[in-house]
Amino acid sequence: MSITSKSFPTWAVFSLAVNGLLVLAIAGVLLRQYQGAIPSAVSQSLATDATPEAEATPTLVPELGPRHQFNYQQWVALLEQEAEVMVDQKPEDLAILLGDSISLWFPNEMLPTQRTWLNQGISGETTAGLLNRLDVLDQTQPDIIFLMIGINDVIRGITDETILANQRLIIRYLRRNHPEAKIIVQSILPHSGKNATWEGRDRLLEIPNRRILEINQRLKAIAESEDAIYLDLYPLFADTEGNLKMELSTDGLHLNPQGYLIWHYALQVTDQLVLDGGL
Repeated sequence: MSITSKSFPTWAVFSLAVNGLLVLAIAGVLLRQYQGAIPSAVSQSLATDATPEAEATPTLVPELGPRHQFNYQQWVALLEQEAEVMVDQKPEDLAILLGDSISLWFPNEMLPTQRTWLNQGISGETTAGLLNRLDVLDQTQPDIIFLMIGINDVIRGITDETILANQRLIIRYLRRNHPEAKIIVQSILPHSGKNATWEGRDRLLEIPNRRILEINQRLKAIAESEDAIYLDLYPLFADTEGNLKMELSTDGLHLNPQGYLIWHYALQVTDQLVLDGGL
């Protein structure tokens, strides 16, 4: 969906053009205000990444419980059950979060409260994996769908062309099966490069963030051509060198509570524009 479309009123086009700056301003203020003031319960709910088959590390993720030790197929089965609950309940304000561990570990208490949220993130998820499990959502009736996927493809050496082709197929599937929903395609976040402490740090060092930025630029064009809305989160999380700010991350790849706070307000602003009819 292009913000220059003649179908948009002038004020809506203006809102779309400035929402990135608005979110950046809000996030900066809140980051300074809430630095060190995030509840410890939120901090303890965050986790490190793993492949779909791997178990979480108990020393880094206290008291997560057995569901966080599921393998990939068990996760898919669980998320299918959670989707079925939403089909039965039919909430009028359903929002779906699609993605990998970065979405998975979004603290429930930090998601915008005006929505009922269905989090369909899986740790280690790829674009191909997500594409293959979208059918579990077919009977749900979301108002808005937030999509962030692709960093694990990059880490695993998948080509840009394959990543982007899968992204296009994901958007088309969602558009076909949820024609009334607003589809928000979120940019892939950067990593912290040499400052990262993630266990796969060596793999991150082989991936320049300029490549992620280039993928995002092409992803924006795909989103607009497929009648989806592109939400550029990259500038909110990147430092002056284009790397993920370590003060927003647990390990240079995943987000800490401050990072999720910024993402929260990005979702909040975007969703409010949807509710107000600006998107």
